[in-house]
Amino acid sequence: MSSSSAQAAHSLAFRVMRLCRPSFHVDTPLRFDPCDLIAGEDFFDDPVAASNLPRLLSNHPFSAPDSDLTYRSRFLLHDPSDAIGLSGLLVLPQAFGAIYLGETFCSYISINNSSNFEARDIIIKAEIQTERQRIMLLDTSKSPVESIRAGGRYDFIVEHDVKELGAHTLVCTATYNDGDSERKYLPQFFKFLVANPLSVRTKVRVVKEITFLEACIENHTKANLYMDQVDFEPAQHWSATILKADQHHPENSLTREIFKPPILIKSGGGIYNYLYQLRSSTQGSTQMEVEGSNVLGKFQITWRTNLGEPGRLQTQQILGSPITRKEIELQPVEVPSVIILERPFLVRLNLTNKTDRKLGPFEVWISQGDLPDEKVVMVNGIQTVALPQVEAYSSTNFQLNLIATKLGVQKITGITVFDTTEKRTYDSLSDLEIFVDSDQLVKVP
Repeated sequence: MSSSSAQAAHSLAFRVMRLCRPSFHVDTPLRFDPCDLIAGEDFFDDPVAASNLPRLLSNHPFSAPDSDLTYRSRFLLHDPSDAIGLSGLLVLPQAFGAIYLGETFCSYISINNSSNFEARDIIIKAEIQTERQRIMLLDTSKSPVESIRAGGRYDFIVEHDVKELGAHTLVCTATYNDGDSERKYLPQFFKFLVANPLSVRTKVRVVKEITFLEACIENHTKANLYMDQVDFEPAQHWSATILKADQHHPENSLTREIFKPPILIKSGGGIYNYLYQLRSSTQGSTQMEVEGSNVLGKFQITWRTNLGEPGRLQTQQILGSPITRKEIELQPVEVPSVIILERPFLVRLNLTNKTDRKLGPFEVWISQGDLPDEKVVMVNGIQTVALPQVEAYSSTNFQLNLIATKLGVQKITGITVFDTTEKRTYDSLSDLEIFVDSDQLVKVP
């Protein structure tokens, strides 16, 4: 049996209308001012004609639009606001329309009895089916609708928070007794697609152990989005502060904080950028527990459309590069500006303990390369420098006596720190560039 003949055999039928904000009714005809019919663009060049214009307009039949109720005045521009095409009328939704992730899908469902017989003991079910799950919205199994008279109907409203992208199906079913007391089953399917209203692109940068998170929100809908809330919820052991450009407003700052205006992101690709500064909130020994963790947090976003339709989204966890927190930091303090070939020179260095406990004693040396001939700058004298313990969050300065064996721009490489207590070698200091000059003096004749 074909679907049309099967539908005709049923007394009941479902009718579905999506409940959402109405849209503006726009008149498409191009309107014109009645004055343009009698006054050309050069009319005011003649002072006599210009002085008679008020009298001509007062006698013109178009000057009293309220008295003209015929269809011929539909193109006339009676008021300047008529030019925008908005008639002051609102239109109810004619179809499901665009449905976006984060919105609430609300539908008005009417089950109609189009037969001449009464339908009795009606069990009505409505559910949303997606690729992942089925969500029951209405089930009258425990309290069936007693009857729907001939020509009558039974109405109800269902709501569903849209949390998945892709194909959705609203399944409406009715099990009832028809006029012949035959038990019948009526299923109807209403399909719609759910799209993504916006995208959130993020960038994470680490500058001097401070993490900066940039979020770019782009509007993919055909309506303006007014962002009520864009909050970053940091993960455990993190704190977040939003960074804003300095703005000078004459109004009271407290009033602006209470009545904060929403941020507009325009339709069809409009974007807005947010910048957050993230800091680790751990202290002491727990600091080491979060090393290597790359989960920074997630965004909570709420918005409204032009007519106040609400939406809400929560992003996936934002990931960043694991932050390597140094226990020991080795920095150059002073490097000679003039270095002579094969003459000793001193480089002053600073060793900082960035933990809450004592570290050391230490040994500092310059590690050798794979081939001895590769080393251009070497230690002059004792190859290893011994340093005492360094208190928590303290530092100490020391010197290395070096010598260069080649002219030109060279690099000091492989300065290494070793903790003799913990038997731990720390990363080498970054290469230092120096310029090695000859000791020959240029004589001016």
